[in-house]
Amino acid sequence: MRKLAHMAVRVAAIAMLSACVTRPYAPAVSFKNLPTHIELIATPFFPQDEHQCGPAALATVLGAAGYETSPRQLEKMVYLPAREGSLQTEMLGGARRQGALTLLAPTQLDALFAEVATGQPVLVLQNLGLNAVPRWHYAAVVGYDLIRSEVILRSGISKREIMSIRTFEHTWARSDHWGLLVLAPGKLPLNASRHGLETALTQQEPYSHPEHMAAWYQSATQRWPDSLLFMLGLGNAMHAAGRLDEAEDAFRAAVARHADSPVALNNLAHVLNAKGKLEQALAVAEQAVSLGGEWQPQARATRDAILGAIRQGAHHQPARLH
Repeated sequence: MRKLAHMAVRVAAIAMLSACVTRPYAPAVSFKNLPTHIELIATPFFPQDEHQCGPAALATVLGAAGYETSPRQLEKMVYLPAREGSLQTEMLGGARRQGALTLLAPTQLDALFAEVATGQPVLVLQNLGLNAVPRWHYAAVVGYDLIRSEVILRSGISKREIMSIRTFEHTWARSDHWGLLVLAPGKLPLNASRHGLETALTQQEPYSHPEHMAAWYQSATQRWPDSLLFMLGLGNAMHAAGRLDEAEDAFRAAVARHADSPVALNNLAHVLNAKGKLEQALAVAEQAVSLGGEWQPQARATRDAILGAIRQGAHHQPARLH
């Protein structure tokens, strides 16, 4: 008991000393190019049940991006009862299965605030305990105030939790600055890398409506107009959505920039065939065959299907795009 009492006195003394010392807040990054105050007040709020911060925070950012869901619906996807929580991989997968494009958030505070300033709430993982005794918690950053040095969160049972930027930085750093962007159709992050977005969009295709994929690919081609993958993705999404004119435009643009791409030529031939432009389709398919390489079997199959349609005087719908 004496030992415990001694420790308590010592802790109290340290606390008193700390209270007497004030240090001006000096962020490690510059906020000079940001609005001084942002709050996304329309962001939905789902108060969490015990240990359910993952589903609640994920429902918050999904709702903000226009995907209707609830923590109850997400619970089976992301909550692990044995761990009494949700792992980052489950959070990523859960958002993706709702049809949302997901990307990891910036790890720099100014870049994170810049995303918020565009109207994009950011899901973050914090450690509200200590490194030795962690207390992991998911929340959604919905605003900040640079004058007051505050971050505004949807967190736990608090619709508007105010946390100092200093405290937020510390708690967020303990998760290695992990965060997640859940994006509405057509919206892209400010600082997404081309490679990262190519990977994310390719992985998202099985889960999202073709119209939504077309919106993301359209935005991506505007930002990176020389990306063959984005142009092919746009054409494929338009084709899947039944928008054949737009698909043809996308594949023609791909061929114009990448004339040596058998995939672009093959897909253009597919769409021309689908539209009944058989003579044009055959000419493009012959170009694809002439390039040889690993895609030659697919190009030959396309050419043969077009030749068959010409011989029969009828149009046959292609089976698939590549």
